[in-house]
Parts: sequence; structure tokens; C-alpha cells
Amino acid sequence: MLQPFRLVLPLMLVLAWGATAQAQPATGARVDRKRTVTIASAPAEPLPVIHVAADTRTVFLFSAPIQRKTLTFDQSRIRVLDAGERSVIVQPVANLTDGERQELGVFFADGQVPTRAAFVLVTDPSSVDALIDVQRPEPPTSACQPTAQAPAPKPEDFVLLGYLDKTGVTTTLGKEVRDAAQGLSSRASVAFRGAGWILMDVMIMNGRNRPAWTPQEATFVGRNGIPLRARLVARPPGAIPSGAERQVLAVVEVPETNSDLVLTLEVHGDGGRRLTIRDVRFPQPRSGGTP
Repeated sequence: MLQPFRLVLPLMLVLAWGATAQAQPATGARVDRKRTVTIASAPAEPLPVIHVAADTRTVFLFSAPIQRKTLTFDQSRIRVLDAGERSVIVQPVANLTDGERQELGVFFADGQVPTRAAFVLVTDPSSVDALIDVQRPEPPTSACQPTAQAPAPKPEDFVLLGYLDKTGVTTTLGKEVRDAAQGLSSRASVAFRGAGWILMDVMIMNGRNRPAWTPQEATFVGRNGIPLRARLVARPPGAIPSGAERQVLAVVEVPETNSDLVLTLEVHGDGGRRLTIRDVRFPQPRSGGTP
């Protein structure tokens, strides 16, 4: 009557040992990590380093929606297995060699600063990042006194921040645009392109006998139809009175490419009115200046 009990006990010990052995990582195997990283808030800041391996998928979960088609990576070394509204799954084709550093980058869809998330991918023999919770840096606190002013930027700041490099900046002049239906027009527009950024400087006039109009949002749209929300600066800020004009700047970070960019700028404002400037050309920085 006791034999079944004597058989069950060793069996339970074997199963327990097997489960324990399965839970233990194999000697020399990489340890899977799940961690939170905060992306760089300025081009001069170091990028977060992510450990990847050829036998493991690395999942990036973003705190805000991303523009999937703006993903940049070396396709010969990195595979993107899937990209969603807030996630990207990557896996290297093979373990990255010692000292090899691959960059992965993607733009956020909301246009808020920082507009782009970028990472350095490496292979580490001891660990691999299976899940990365991507966070944006906290916005700066308003600890300064209201009267405090930031120091005026100096030419060297543009180089130190990474906005200007040896390729320089290219410019093109835009044509005047008149939209009688919207009651808006533009003149004296200049398109700038530098190291990873483009900027449109345009004078916008509000038509006579038209209600005051406040520029509120700027968007660049490429031939693929994907909008890139830009930062908008008006000088001076506020509404443009009837018959008056105002300088408006629209700027956005873009992936570095070896080709010209041809985009449409849309500036939206009060009452659904907007000004559309088509076929704005941003020559590649190595093109050697204004054509």
C-alpha cells in the first residue's frame, strides 16, 4: 500500500529539479534585461546604449506615438521585425563586432521636443536588452525668475550643439504665394538646411478686410504624404492684424540623407485658415550652397 507513495516522492523531486534547472541561465549565456532609458534632449548629449544580440528580439516601447516611416538604421546589420504606433522590434542580422556601434533613430509624431529618439546599438557578451521602456526627458522646471533671460546664442553654440558641421548650411529662395480664398499670402521666403534640420523663414501677410489671424501650427508634408509637425515661431508673437504681415519660422529635425528634399509647408491658424507653400526645396548640405 506504501509503494505508490514511494514512487510519487522521487518523481516530484525530479520534476522540481528539472524546473529549477530550466530556470537557471546556461553558463556563459547573456542575461535578459528589462529597463527604462531616457532619450537625449539635445544633439550634443550622448545617446542611450542598448545591448542587442542575434538570438534575441529587442522591443522598444515609446511613451508617445512615433512616425514609423522615419526609422533610420543600417539594414545590412539591423533588422526591424515590426514597427507599431508606439513600438519597434529589432534584431541584429548577426552579433555586432567588438567596438561596432549601430545607430537606430525615429521621429515622434507629435512634434514635441525632443522630436527624435535615437539609440546606439552594441552587442555585449554578458547581457541583452529584451525590453526597453523609452521615456522623454522631463520638461525644464520654471525655477528661474520671470525676469531671467537665457544668454544670447553665439556662433560656436551651433557647432557645439550639432546644428552645424563641415557640410555647412544650404539655402534656397521661395516664390511669392497668394491664396485669395484664404486671404493669406507670403513673400521673401528662405529655406535653410543644416546638419539634421530644416527651417523655413517666411513673411506672411493677412489680407485687407480679413479678421486677425494667428499662426498656430506648421507642418511639412513630403511626397509620401507623411506630415512632419514643425516648431513654429512668430515674430512678434500673436495675431496678425488685417493688412499686416509677420515673420514666421518653421523648423523640424529630419534624418540625414544624400538627396534634396522637396516638401510642402502648411501653416494653420484661426478659423481654419491656412497658407500652403508648395515645392519648397531643401538642397542636401554637400551641394555647395545656393544653386
